[in-house]
Amino acid sequence: MERRLASVFVADIVGSTPAMEADEEGALVRLNACLQAVSDSVTRHSGRVFNTAGDAILAEFSSPVNALKAAVDARAAVGRVTDSTTGDLRIGVHLADVVVHGDDLRGDGVNLAARIQAGAEPGGIHVSAPLFDQVKRVSPVVFDDLGPRQFKGMSDPIQVYRVRADSDRSRYGIVPTVKPTVPAVRSNSLVVLPFSTASSAGEDQGFLAEGLTDDLTLELSRMRSLFVLSRSAASTTDVRDPVEIGSALGVENVLSGSVRKMGDLIRFNISLSETRTGGIIWSDRVQGKFDDVFDMMDDIAGRVTATVAGRIEHKALHEARLKRPENMSAYECYLRAIDLHRLGGVTDKHVHEALGWYDRALELDPGFGRAYAMRVCTASYLEDFDMDRADRDTSRALELDPTDPEAHRIMGIIKVKNHRDYAASRHHHDMAVKLAPNDAYILGRCAAFHTFVGEAEKAMELLDRAEALDPFLPVWVTEERCAALYAMDRFEEMLAAASALPYQTRRSRIYMAAALVALDRIPQARAQIREALTGDPALSTDYVISQELYEDAQVMALLLGRAVRAGLLRGAEPCAVVNAG
Repeated sequence: MERRLASVFVADIVGSTPAMEADEEGALVRLNACLQAVSDSVTRHSGRVFNTAGDAILAEFSSPVNALKAAVDARAAVGRVTDSTTGDLRIGVHLADVVVHGDDLRGDGVNLAARIQAGAEPGGIHVSAPLFDQVKRVSPVVFDDLGPRQFKGMSDPIQVYRVRADSDRSRYGIVPTVKPTVPAVRSNSLVVLPFSTASSAGEDQGFLAEGLTDDLTLELSRMRSLFVLSRSAASTTDVRDPVEIGSALGVENVLSGSVRKMGDLIRFNISLSETRTGGIIWSDRVQGKFDDVFDMMDDIAGRVTATVAGRIEHKALHEARLKRPENMSAYECYLRAIDLHRLGGVTDKHVHEALGWYDRALELDPGFGRAYAMRVCTASYLEDFDMDRADRDTSRALELDPTDPEAHRIMGIIKVKNHRDYAASRHHHDMAVKLAPNDAYILGRCAAFHTFVGEAEKAMELLDRAEALDPFLPVWVTEERCAALYAMDRFEEMLAAASALPYQTRRSRIYMAAALVALDRIPQARAQIREALTGDPALSTDYVISQELYEDAQVMALLLGRAVRAGLLRGAEPCAVVNAG
């Protein structure tokens, strides 16, 4: 009996039976069109339909992420079928070991996927905990945790999650994208691969390895003599061979290794390899007390800089160093919070857990500036986000550490959102870029400010730099190019750039709709807004007002007017709308 692990996708068309009683031929035409739309979505995302049953389709995917993306795509596709809406489909997705029977799949896993689907509301996409655990770190959507569900014929309850809406930006989020064309290998270039943890580690130390990889990447990226690929770029490859990594990412050098914490001791096993032949330049074991971890990381950063750039930038290393926490237990709490922050845009539960760890870190070390700044970033996921507290916390972070580029970036946003102070916002965005010249995420996010103040050409320059540092930038950064092109009235180019995105977000669809209205292609514009509403039925002009912070009120009003003309609902916030040309 052949078995394999598969992501099982079950979808059915809601209400097809009563529709056939009323108009059999018409209902069958619509049903077949809907089923074909679902089947096409499965194929687009590398899945395989293995069975059909009346108004249902069963498919398998080798990738849980592809199964999730196919579900979101299929729901939108059904909404485009004549006389249908996104509420006409419900989907269940489960990761399970299944039995192969010819071209069919059978077993409890398939049955459970069908029961999860049957429990979904019209228009709903429900996934099991096993599948959620595989996609949560790379999810393009936000979930609601529905808790444990007991299904007929199943002895144990299973946790179920419901897709709520498209996700927004995340500092540490990594969403899979299509593989781009990688430029030629750059001089003095480096990628820091995610540290591994020893398999014999007595506790889960994944959060520690992730956090230390982030911090070492950040420290190295502040060296102007180095070209350091971003953390998200480093996470796009599973290979460990330096030659393959060099070809895939366009770098000369690879820093890799493992980290293990044993009580109050910590040990790094580090190797620096060159990618032309794959040879090791140097390798070492660095061990000491956890309280001295920053000194160890400074030593590693200094040796890398000396080897790659030919000299140690003592002054630069000193000036670039973020203010260190005084309490290392606070730092460990902070790393746990950051690990949860990676999931902050996926469920609210992770946000609240992360905030608890930040608060504990700050109780242990009230002078830990970075924890204040990143607490703001995490809390911004919540609907009841307190902007006044965010202002206070970020101000405190900058008082404690004025060299923290992330705190400057966050303050730059707050100065506009809270105070409409574009001059102060410019100062903080400029400082963020100055302090982190190799941080692709910061460059990409700072580009947005320049678009909002009428400097779209400058925004494009920053985006070019960001994409050179990280050819695998997440969509919520690369979509800034769409906003910049829109602001320059380069609508056809903007539509081409948006169409090239690996997937569409609420924001990209709104900009596409506005550009299409400007080109007087109203039906296509309305289709984009319908698609956006599929991912977020509550979407309105309030979202645009909160995200698009244009200094020129007329530019903002024109964007809103075009979006409304394309079908976006007006929100609760009053907004001026000019003639949408």
